[in-house]
Amino acid sequence: MRKVAEVWKGAGWQTTLRPTEYAGHATILAREAAEAGHELVIAAGGDGTLNEVANGLVHTQTAVATLPVGTGNSFARELGLPSPTLLEPGNIFDASRLLIRGDIYQMDVGRLDNGRYWLLWVGTGVDGYVVEQIEPRSKLFKRLGRGGYAAKALLFVPGFTGIEGVVTIDDQPLAADYLVINISNCRLFGGGEFVLNAHGVLDDGFFEVWLFRGSDWPTLRLMRYILEMSLENHQDDPKVVMVRGRRISVTAEPSTGFHADGEPLGRTPFSCTIEPRALRILIPPSAPPGLFMHPKVASGVRL
Repeated sequence: MRKVAEVWKGAGWQTTLRPTEYAGHATILAREAAEAGHELVIAAGGDGTLNEVANGLVHTQTAVATLPVGTGNSFARELGLPSPTLLEPGNIFDASRLLIRGDIYQMDVGRLDNGRYWLLWVGTGVDGYVVEQIEPRSKLFKRLGRGGYAAKALLFVPGFTGIEGVVTIDDQPLAADYLVINISNCRLFGGGEFVLNAHGVLDDGFFEVWLFRGSDWPTLRLMRYILEMSLENHQDDPKVVMVRGRRISVTAEPSTGFHADGEPLGRTPFSCTIEPRALRILIPPSAPPGLFMHPKVASGVRL
């Protein structure tokens, strides 16, 4: 990270490296940075690290940037940022140079009833079940990257048989047999491998709730959904429903694990509410058009 910091310093930034020491430490460090009046905190890690940092910065004037060095890096991929690989380790410097040219926007966040914030998605069903089986991962396993995660996930998928759920969207209950319940605040899904929510907007004040129904032959149905998402035609499947809303509650039988931004947070039931434009975020010029409906709030930032 010291070499990366030199890139930022060379562009005129003042930087301080603060390594995390335990789960939740990034939230504390980010909150301290905001209280000290710093303008930006760079979350060097994956989506889980970004989530922790954001939890320390929501409703402050300090912005967050994601520097992709984690496993999934789904949000970084959404912003068009290159992630470092064994063959291309220099991508982290390219990502930094893009972020240095970025602008500040305000994005919506979700808030669970326990007070935890999230940026990308809350999910239950097969993904909540798999995350609960896999996490927490060892450092060795994390080094295997997305491929290792996907391979292990496939081992657990046959053990999931579906749930009987009730999803209440702004007081409208939808009861069915579900394989996936995903409350989305972004466009990509599955570690950034799938375009779930092609026209998602980060500051429109709404969630997109994706409901993948099914009970018979659940593993085969899940494979079909994966293929449909790969082809980006899942929205045409009559067993897939998308509803927009601001307040979402989920109950399920049997009680099933759920995750926020890929991190396990408990078991159903749970509820969440959208908090419009509650987080300032640095968006690089590589981001696709249409991610925001409101104009930027600052042209770049300097520490």
